Amino acid sequence: MGKLTGFLEYQRLQEAAEDRDSRKQHYREFVVHLSDEEAKLQGARCMDCGIPFCMTGCPVNNIIPDFNDLVWKQDWQNAIATLHSTNNFPDFTGRVCPAPCEEACVLRINNDPVGIKSIEHAIIDKAWAEGWVKPERAANRTGRRIAVVGSGPAGLACAQQLARAGHDVVVFEKNDRIGGLLRYGIPDFKMEKQLIDRRLDQMMAEGVEFRVNSVVGGAPIGAGNAQPKTIDAKKLTAQYDAVVLAGGAEQPRDLPIPGRELVGVHFAMDFLPLQNRRVAGDAGVRELSAKGKHVVIIGGGDTGSDCVGTSNRHGAKSVTQFELLPMPPDVDKNPVWPYWPQRLRTSSSQEEGCERDWSVGTKAFIGENGKVKALKVVRLEWNDGKMRELPGSEFTLPADLVLLAMGFVSPYASVLEAFSTEKDARGNAKATTDGAGCYATSAPKVFAAGDMRRGQSLVVWAIREGRQCARAVDEFLMGTSQLPR
Repeated sequence: MGKLTGFLEYQRLQEAAEDRDSRKQHYREFVVHLSDEEAKLQGARCMDCGIPFCMTGCPVNNIIPDFNDLVWKQDWQNAIATLHSTNNFPDFTGRVCPAPCEEACVLRINNDPVGIKSIEHAIIDKAWAEGWVKPERAANRTGRRIAVVGSGPAGLACAQQLARAGHDVVVFEKNDRIGGLLRYGIPDFKMEKQLIDRRLDQMMAEGVEFRVNSVVGGAPIGAGNAQPKTIDAKKLTAQYDAVVLAGGAEQPRDLPIPGRELVGVHFAMDFLPLQNRRVAGDAGVRELSAKGKHVVIIGGGDTGSDCVGTSNRHGAKSVTQFELLPMPPDVDKNPVWPYWPQRLRTSSSQEEGCERDWSVGTKAFIGENGKVKALKVVRLEWNDGKMRELPGSEFTLPADLVLLAMGFVSPYASVLEAFSTEKDARGNAKATTDGAGCYATSAPKVFAAGDMRRGQSLVVWAIREGRQCARAVDEFLMGTSQLPR
């Protein structure tokens, strides 16, 4: 695929980005997609490797060698058709996916991988610019009605596929805007929300109906949701031919240590959505700012990184990010190819300014007049996967704002309990992904996909599960399905 000797002739090219100091002054995207010529040369690097491990590394199984080859040949319309055949929303994944496909690229064994994510980004941006992304309306309607609970990537992908199969689909969202964690969990500087809005226009033209401020099954109400409508789960099941639970794993992991009740200690998802609402122009957004504060972020993943970027844009006095685990090695190649390696990764937000520290355990939040002022922490030693505190290693760190970004444990139990669905050992909806009845829960007519079923995961996994769940629902309703799996 591509140019047979391209991987020998051309080097991997990173997407251009705005200077780190200037981009901290705004909340717009700052990464620029490759030009046509740059994307062409990246596509040329795709090897005739025989077995495209990149496709197995990609949760939605994008047909990567094919669209790389098409971009090399500058056949952009067929490139977007190929990309859309497996991925409803490459505009999202081309920006926020961590690109496991690139770690699985054969070139990754001893060289820099093909810039697959940057090629995907270039394809979808060109497709929108050229007007190639259009509604795909079903030729015939089935008369079957489906409710999708949750409007994140899993819910949107499921709803779009079902609408294209001819079903009448209604998406229920507890917040005041559609998009779930795409809307309120990902900062605008990583993904501007107009990208969601144009997809919603496409989906509405395809027949999908959206209902916001609709709290199904007693789920906690999102920030800024002033006039929610509570919807009874049993009535919803009775009114629709099928129900898909596609909400996020929004129950955050807590840190119940002394001082947890102090003012200034917050979950990351108390902090991030508020800034997204400010950027959206909402009035009366609750004040929770990092401006002029010593900020400490507990958790070294993507959510913690998003807190770093947002705190820097607020004008924090200092930003420190702790990780419980030891610092991973900074390796050039993939030591466990084609699998995802544990290695040091530095996000664009961390590049903008952040002190990172590893093998640190937090012992207590120290307060003054009811407000957090410092953290008491200790160094950890790891041996065979077990940790112990290093004697005499305790120290304190100034902290006016502490953000807990330690991941999410499960969906809110109230939703699953309202639908009387069986839960797995981790508190997720119990449903298989293979064989007859895949994605079906223990409750009649009720299916589950995305974080609701698998727990906290990536946007690309949510899209995969939403698509596969749509096929399962279509088969359940019609006996057979033409939707791709």
